[in-house]
Amino acid sequence: MTAAANGGSAYRPLDHDSLRQLLASLDEVRPLLGGRPPEWRVREVGDGNLNLVFFVTGPAGSVCVKQALPYVRVAGPSWPMSIDRAFYENAYYQAVAPHVGGLIPRIYHYQRELCCTVMERLSPHVILRLGLIGGRYFPTVGRDIGEYVARASFFTSDLALPFERKFDGLALFAGNKPLVRITVDLVFADPYRASDRNRHTTPRLDSQVAALRRDGPLKAAAARWGEKFLCEAQALVHGDLHSGSVMVSEAESRVIDPEFAFYGPIGFDLGAFFGNLLLSWYSQPGHATAEDDRTAYRRWILGQAGVFWSTFRERFLALWAANATGDAFPASLFAAGSDAAALASAREAYVNRLFSDMLGFAACKMIRRIVGFAHVADFETISDPDRRADCEAGALAMARELLVRPEQFRSMEEVLSALPQVGDASE
Repeated sequence: MTAAANGGSAYRPLDHDSLRQLLASLDEVRPLLGGRPPEWRVREVGDGNLNLVFFVTGPAGSVCVKQALPYVRVAGPSWPMSIDRAFYENAYYQAVAPHVGGLIPRIYHYQRELCCTVMERLSPHVILRLGLIGGRYFPTVGRDIGEYVARASFFTSDLALPFERKFDGLALFAGNKPLVRITVDLVFADPYRASDRNRHTTPRLDSQVAALRRDGPLKAAAARWGEKFLCEAQALVHGDLHSGSVMVSEAESRVIDPEFAFYGPIGFDLGAFFGNLLLSWYSQPGHATAEDDRTAYRRWILGQAGVFWSTFRERFLALWAANATGDAFPASLFAAGSDAAALASAREAYVNRLFSDMLGFAACKMIRRIVGFAHVADFETISDPDRRADCEAGALAMARELLVRPEQFRSMEEVLSALPQVGDASE
């Protein structure tokens, strides 16, 4: 069951006054704010591509309110977009909440007619992407997000669920077609062809981008990952797990903005996060100063990338060993003691395939953020276009290696050790 296509006749974009009225009507929210509605301070803080986001603060505390707009905010009304995405975001939160604990914000209320969610305001958290640009250290982020992806994906997969429940989830999230269409076009197609939505650092990257769009092996590889994205419904995935969808403090991390959720390959979430760490790594020379050349910070980013993968691998395998309750690899099939070695080998092979998937999807994510529609602040905030282009060129070269020659990378150590050598004009 989905929300009405246009949110119903009750839908309207919220403003400061109507938002106060809404929150005043919610018994579960009023005590969180305290005082009277006229005392509540409302601030619109949305800086993403799609939605309105408000912070509302009262004498007792504050909340965050997110509302879907009927168009892509970054493009305006000329690009209509279903507001049903708010429904799928909340359905995702409900599905993973029992498994991921405090790695997502607390949800206080979902208003279906207005396509808005009232949730915990995270403080002193900041958006991970902005923290990386600022050179800040977040000691738990790699471990936290590795744990998150392991839990959210394992417990919604056939390894943990009987197929009947998995099929129910497939049916529910199959309606999120407009958001999946964005990914199909902007990640796996537009960057490799002429499109009015594309842009890049011109003229400095003109020749490299032209070569990319003539590169048959690269386009064939990207198309294979696009097919995998569409065909492999391994688990319920976040669908947009980049560094702008993670809020961090020095003590913890929280995952936000799962409106792109659908049943797809586990490696897509892995690749989105890993690819954005690589984009940050390549961008760091553009943020260097005389006081800090960012060399030590780049080492820290690579360390977190390694922790992210090792945590995911370890936790996913441990969850599988303790919770083999699904119809894939059923425990009853491996009941004999002599089956243990074969089962262990199969599990290792499964996770190794996820590693390969992570690399391929990471590469697609990296390319789209440099030559496609929606770019990343990691590069966009580098004011010197020559330096920015150098950083982007290095990232594009590495992404091509990951897509076209994935067999050369059999471990995270091999990937990370290749970074300074593969097309890194900043070194």
